[in-house]
Amino acid sequence: MSLPHKLPGLTEREAVADALYRAILGFDNNDVSIFNSAFIEQDAVFDMSGHVINGIDAIRTQILDLVGPMDTTHTVSNIRVDLKDGASTASLTAHAVAQHCPPGRGKEPDGPKFLSGSTYFIDLVKDESDGLWKIAKYAMKIIWTQGDASVMHRP
Repeated sequence: MSLPHKLPGLTEREAVADALYRAILGFDNNDVSIFNSAFIEQDAVFDMSGHVINGIDAIRTQILDLVGPMDTTHTVSNIRVDLKDGASTASLTAHAVAQHCPPGRGKEPDGPKFLSGSTYFIDLVKDESDGLWKIAKYAMKIIWTQGDASVMHRP
């Protein structure tokens, strides 16, 4: 299944939020292409509760390559977009709940699972070359966790 990177008819605020949705679709579908479309190509930063990863290549290697193959769902809510009229930068905050299961084991009722609740703080820029809003900095503050934390360790 090929997921489109750009959706028609979005307002600017919806287009800003869509960068987060593209990143999450990349995680949950292990889709490198849509994941890449969510981030700036140079100088992207991913901060996971103080563990800072610099550069899209390192973010893919350390985050997407771990989470992407898993059976996961990331659900976001309470999205607030801070965007000034005509600006090429924006920020957003959101709450997220993410369920992680080892690859192929998500449907096991008693299989290992790891659940987390987080707040996201995201800085974005508009890429004039393709018209997409992209994440420059993705800061995730993990608020709570539940379940088998070993699910999050590389095999």
